[in-house]
Amino acid sequence: MRLLHSNRVSTSSVKVRHDVCKRTFDLIFSSIFLLFSTPLFIVLAISVKRSSPGPIFYKSPRLGRGGKVIYCLKFRTMFIDAEEKLKILLQRERHLQQEWETFQKFKDDPRITPLGKFLRKTSLDELPQFFNVLAGDLSVVGPRPPTLIGPPESYLDEIRKLYGPSAVKILSVRPGITGIWQISGRSHIPFAERAKMEAQYAESRNFWIDLVVIAKTIPAVLQSKGAF
Repeated sequence: MRLLHSNRVSTSSVKVRHDVCKRTFDLIFSSIFLLFSTPLFIVLAISVKRSSPGPIFYKSPRLGRGGKVIYCLKFRTMFIDAEEKLKILLQRERHLQQEWETFQKFKDDPRITPLGKFLRKTSLDELPQFFNVLAGDLSVVGPRPPTLIGPPESYLDEIRKLYGPSAVKILSVRPGITGIWQISGRSHIPFAERAKMEAQYAESRNFWIDLVVIAKTIPAVLQSKGAF
């Protein structure tokens, strides 16, 4: 893979996959969801604003289909200096560095606000990503894009390290709000195993698999399975 410019990681071996039916479903599903969840959005937005200083939403940089840099919209769950704290934690605490390399998350993350813990536990922080679906950056179902650290020009090396040989397959499709990882244990699954699962989904995905994933996401969210 090679870096073509600051907002895209690309390679001749990444064959971007298009699916008109899947895209049509994404647009219909997301539009209906956003319409009926408007009151909940308002309540959550007010709660986040009152919980701690900072913006209501957070734009998380990720790599999307074809290596394009996208920004996943989330309700803010961390204190405003979270990125600086993360760099310090990874430099000073070896056990946290190992946990991050394995799961791309901390089980007890000191950067998260009290309200943020609830939003993450219930996955309510990810509801604004349905706007990303409408914009074409995400799909309702797909591989979950990992959190990236540092400037965009470093994302290529991060993806190579995280995904390994699975990177080409995973980057061939739009990432999703939910997916195989979400219904299989989420944060309890080491990242290497997650990459294999999501590469397999990218290769064999179809409409019926997506429906099954959506159906299983609901109980997984209600049970807070692997969420932190």
